[in-house]
Amino acid sequence: MVQIKPHPPLAFVNARLIDPEKGVERRGGVLVEDGLIRDFGPQVTVGNLPQAIAVYDCSGDVLSPGLIDLRAFVGEPGAEFRETIATATAAAAAGGVTTLIASPETHPPVDDPAVVDFLKRRARDHGRVRVLPAAAVSKRLEGQEIAEFGLLREAGAVAFTDGSRSIRNSQTLRRAMTYARDFDALIVHFPEDRDLAGSGVMNAGELATRLGLSGVPREAEAIALDRDIRLVRMTGARYCAAPISTTLALDVIAGAKAEGLDVSCGVTINHLTLNENDIGDYRTFLKLQPPLRREEERLALVEAVASGLIDIVFSDHNPQDVETKRLPFAEADFGAIGLETLLAAGLRLVHAGRISLPGLLRAMTSRPAEILRLPQGRLAKGAPADLILFDPDEPFVLRKEHLKSRCKNTPFDEARLQGVVKATLVAGLFAHGAPVQMERA
Repeated sequence: MVQIKPHPPLAFVNARLIDPEKGVERRGGVLVEDGLIRDFGPQVTVGNLPQAIAVYDCSGDVLSPGLIDLRAFVGEPGAEFRETIATATAAAAAGGVTTLIASPETHPPVDDPAVVDFLKRRARDHGRVRVLPAAAVSKRLEGQEIAEFGLLREAGAVAFTDGSRSIRNSQTLRRAMTYARDFDALIVHFPEDRDLAGSGVMNAGELATRLGLSGVPREAEAIALDRDIRLVRMTGARYCAAPISTTLALDVIAGAKAEGLDVSCGVTINHLTLNENDIGDYRTFLKLQPPLRREEERLALVEAVASGLIDIVFSDHNPQDVETKRLPFAEADFGAIGLETLLAAGLRLVHAGRISLPGLLRAMTSRPAEILRLPQGRLAKGAPADLILFDPDEPFVLRKEHLKSRCKNTPFDEARLQGVVKATLVAGLFAHGAPVQMERA
């Protein structure tokens, strides 16, 4: 994140405060000093604040902790034509994301402490929000030789993952989990049996048959996840399955949690708000990994977020350029951008009555912070002043030309959404927008 001289104290009043960690919503304000939350609640009013403090009127909008995105592709190093830290963090700030976990799937991959250091320096010099590197589980992301967990963690890696590449070799994953346990590190793994998934490009079933496309069966996810959980039981590692997309996976996760294993899971916002029918006439911007599933699966995933069985909702931001998307569906690359639409798309579920606003924000803020062991994501005294101010009801039509991401492969192009981010603060500094500052006599 860009380093700027300390901001003078400021306060936000007349806000609808959401505390996702406690599931509490109330009216009040927040006092920010030295980049930290000094006080919050109904007692933070204009009349109770010193004259020297700048005061911003939130006009009844929602003020909550900033979003923490579990995985986003930032393009650097090696794929700046798809995204850069500057464009990714601008998109994140506009969407209310104050911390993003950078995917290690770069060129070279993040399997060396020098690359971790490079990312941290680039984020410091060019980023608008916090960029925290996730390091590769295996060298060169090949799933064979384990990366240097100790050195990578010491350099600043907050988690270990091979991104969208599932580790096929069970012995390799077992060793990785053992190392992770010894370093108290988190393994984030994409559960997919690559042999069973084969060359599938969408959900296996009747629709795939009618479209003439090869399918990925639900069992590919469940088989891999079942193996992973058995390895967690064997090694005692901290493990997060992300993303998951099926009820079969939910059953495995529920069993692991009931057993007391240190297991969590995440789902992308796309799998909560879209289904396989949205692919329509071969819309490649909806070619995702894992594929979009049937509507019954989507509804079950939403219910699991509401109940807390699913811990994290994230964007899986994956920018792809025109050359890799304007192709026949089977040949196009997987992935969609999502940093700017994570919150607004999630609010569809709130407006539909499927989940409460504190419940949605918990899966995007305090719960990922807890799993990643970060101090952000909380509305608490002494916590980093990473905050977002947004109107959950303000409507807008998403125009791809207005997106700040370098690539425009959004599945929500021309969609009617609700939820406009008015301001984003990182460590008490405005990274995007600003409410009206009050004139005080």
